Amino acid sequence: MKDFGVSRVMEPKGAVPATAWKLNNQRQIGPKEIRIRLETVHIEWDNFNQICSHCGYDEMRIKARIMQIIEERGKLHNPFTGSGGLFMGTIEEIGSEVDAEGLMVGDRVFSQSSITGMAMHIDRITRLDFNYGQMECQGYVICFEATSLIRYTGEVSEKYLLTAIDEEGNFLGVRQAVSEQKAERAVIIGGNLVTTLLYAQILRDCFGESTKVTAVLDKHSLGNLTEAEIISAFQPVIEHTCFTDLCQPLEAWNQIRDEGKNEQPIDAVINLEDISGSETLATLLVREHGTVFYASLQNNYSVGILVADSMGKEVTPYALDGFDKDAYDYAVKLIQAVSPNLERLDSIYSVKKKKRFNGRMGRRGSTTSAAVQRIDDFVYQSPVTRAMVEEALNVAQYDCNVIIQGETGVGKEKVFNIIHQNSPRQGKPCIRINCATIQENLAESEFFGYEKGSFTGAQSTGKEGYFEIANNGTLFLDEIGSLSLNMQSKLLRVLQDNTYYRVGGTEQRHANVRVICANNVPLRKLVEEGKFREDLFYRLNICSIDVPALRDRKEDILCLAEAFLKNYNKKYGVDKVLSPEAVEKLEDYHWPGNVRELENVIHRLYISERDRIIGGEAVEHLLNDTVYEEMIINLRKEVSREDMVDFNQIMEEQERRLIAYALKKQGTTRKAAEYLNLPQATLARKKIRYGL
Repeated sequence: MKDFGVSRVMEPKGAVPATAWKLNNQRQIGPKEIRIRLETVHIEWDNFNQICSHCGYDEMRIKARIMQIIEERGKLHNPFTGSGGLFMGTIEEIGSEVDAEGLMVGDRVFSQSSITGMAMHIDRITRLDFNYGQMECQGYVICFEATSLIRYTGEVSEKYLLTAIDEEGNFLGVRQAVSEQKAERAVIIGGNLVTTLLYAQILRDCFGESTKVTAVLDKHSLGNLTEAEIISAFQPVIEHTCFTDLCQPLEAWNQIRDEGKNEQPIDAVINLEDISGSETLATLLVREHGTVFYASLQNNYSVGILVADSMGKEVTPYALDGFDKDAYDYAVKLIQAVSPNLERLDSIYSVKKKKRFNGRMGRRGSTTSAAVQRIDDFVYQSPVTRAMVEEALNVAQYDCNVIIQGETGVGKEKVFNIIHQNSPRQGKPCIRINCATIQENLAESEFFGYEKGSFTGAQSTGKEGYFEIANNGTLFLDEIGSLSLNMQSKLLRVLQDNTYYRVGGTEQRHANVRVICANNVPLRKLVEEGKFREDLFYRLNICSIDVPALRDRKEDILCLAEAFLKNYNKKYGVDKVLSPEAVEKLEDYHWPGNVRELENVIHRLYISERDRIIGGEAVEHLLNDTVYEEMIINLRKEVSREDMVDFNQIMEEQERRLIAYALKKQGTTRKAAEYLNLPQATLARKKIRYGL
């Protein structure tokens, strides 16, 4: 078997490169490796779209996110979508034992294999091409004997070639599946405009020039292109283009039928789209015993089968996804056949001064963020929270250590629940420990247990420790930053060796435990302050998940408030609702206590308000009391505590609280200074003075 990079796997051990969480991306190559200087990376569309949506389509943030993924994983493998892409570059060095099949140092090559299984390092991203989902960059990629590399001869444009190669296995799959069929009408539910054109050409190749091909595009995903521009770029390869709302499949189906008038039934449908509803539309459109192609399993292949079954409709489904080393020549022929259309599309892009998105961007974030989503009792609506949940679900499947970080009250334990319930250790022991409650002198015996008679007061039978109880399962260590440095060193040892001794014991015990920890202060900050061991931090920090503060995901406030209110309605038996004014007041508040504070406020409002409708005045009154309590020192308590009152100390503490509140509420020193009617320089000096 050819080498495919197993030696590069860092985490978890025993995985293969394509599924591993992290690869070793050091520059020096082994005897069975090839290093290639990167020029262009084609990012798979679901990967690119997710990153763009997550970063708000901000170019600098997108570049930073791509660099972050590579830094964390040693490869460009999006943890949300599980996808990567392809690359083009120049061979820098070939290992001594590699059979390069005629390739030489200095050759420009492109990959047919996915970069999800290749170690990569990028120094700089010089340009993003939003129209093709590609980036020009400086860096290198490490390939292996099994990597399929092809010398680039310049017969077609690089950007077209990389786009086509990304789909080439699917191209051959469609051609093979329909080669013996007859079709008068076919539909492509399109995603990327270029791939829509290429698939249309396949259908015309297979079924003949007389076949009528219709493209169905989501009308909310056109970016800055007009319908007329897209139609002009598609013709004559695509005879008719319908622009509709793919999230409303029944309405879209009726619209397509109305536009088609008395056309013949549709024989074949190719679904390239991931938008929920596209699979239903594909099943509605195709005739009985017709064929539906799904470009990947991710775009709802199983949902399409379920819809067909519920309709009592016999449909032949194909899931097209994979690698085919013989597809290159066919991909080149397809590009050459539609080159006039591609050039027309490029000219349209070039006219667009803001040429930021093609007809594929923007829909996913807007549609999914509009709906309240739930995982067990974790309710959310914000795109920021959705991205965090997607990351947690992805991390769950990898049996690695995880750090969950976030302010007090954001829901770190809820995120842990998501990871555990979706992990391979689901159903195995799950032990939750708050490290802040463990006494220092008892910590070792609590974690590792002890033998009978090992110290005064020990149980006569001995005692199991947390690692023993959690064996084969998961150990959740909340507030791990509160552990002493001495205990941290002992924890590091068991994480490194998976072995430990009970207190007073001589028998070495083995631990098979996944450790997930949480802290309200970033552990990296504690490392810098000398309060947390750096080696333990790196042992734990295989993956970190940052739970955003509630003020950074205001879309979640309403759905969380309604969920809490629903629980209290059920508990107390009186149905109460929030008025629109109440919701507005809740969303305007800065929530220093995050979700925990929100739950407390809703509970207090439910109890204190006698009316069924909780109004805005009630919310404002309660929140103002909370703000007052947060800002104002309790002088009665201060005076009763001491015989004498230190005036200057009390005034300084009051000033500190007021500035801290303004900074929390406003977010920046400029806005906080305006809020307090102070010069910004004055507030900045006081902020430094009080260590805020």
